[in-house]
Amino acid sequence: MPLVTITQNIGCGGIDIARRVAGELDVKLYDDRELKEAALRMGIRSEDLASLDEKAPGFFDRVLSRRPELYLDLMEAVVYEVARKGEGVILGHGSQILLRDFGCALHVFVHAPEAVRVQNLMRRQLFSEASAQKIIEKSDNEQRGFFRYAFNLRMSDPSLYDLIINTGKLGTAAAAALIVNAARSDEIKACSLEAVEAMERMVLAKKIRAALIENDINVSMLHIEVAGKNSAVVRGFTYTQDEKERIEAAVKGLPEPGRIQTEVSVMPSAGD
Repeated sequence: MPLVTITQNIGCGGIDIARRVAGELDVKLYDDRELKEAALRMGIRSEDLASLDEKAPGFFDRVLSRRPELYLDLMEAVVYEVARKGEGVILGHGSQILLRDFGCALHVFVHAPEAVRVQNLMRRQLFSEASAQKIIEKSDNEQRGFFRYAFNLRMSDPSLYDLIINTGKLGTAAAAALIVNAARSDEIKACSLEAVEAMERMVLAKKIRAALIENDINVSMLHIEVAGKNSAVVRGFTYTQDEKERIEAAVKGLPEPGRIQTEVSVMPSAGD
């Protein structure tokens, strides 16, 4: 059951490679659209999410621009939900960092010289050379800013990847073949039951945290303890009875078959 994350700079052919790899391995490709749909299937909805055109591209980019704290919890929950299945190709969205301790995943970084990237955009998107250069510069700056904000890391850090491929030299077909061969290795396919169970616990924890944030609840004084994939307790303190009730309502609204309990106390005011 191969699980591959592919990270790229725009114009490096990462999308084409991801499609080739997913097709050859006969697994699902999780691009922006598929990850968004996975989030909606998980029942993670908020006023911000519902107000967006669900068919438009850049779904998570727009969530990030509106509510960055929700974006991070939402993205972690979705990536973990995909990863616990043990197979698939995840394109971008910090998946190589979110899953860096998940031994079942193969992490790939795809890059190319700027001149090659410019030519790729000019050929595939019919941009002028000047427009292609501006798009690349803007995209690279946004990616660097996001990774600094979200993870305090550089996207190009080689320690984050198992395989780094220069498509300017190899091309997308050869790059995809390299990834497929690596993904089929015994070392990558050997995914332990303990790793999958740990991922399931993280999925539930992130779902709960995202639900709390969506309901404008301060999570700084709350702790989410997950005992099993369908069993958790939200413990901590809040300042008002109203917020305590909203915490309980948010947890009850989660589409989980197991038991999620709340043990939240209201802190006494200074006059009490």
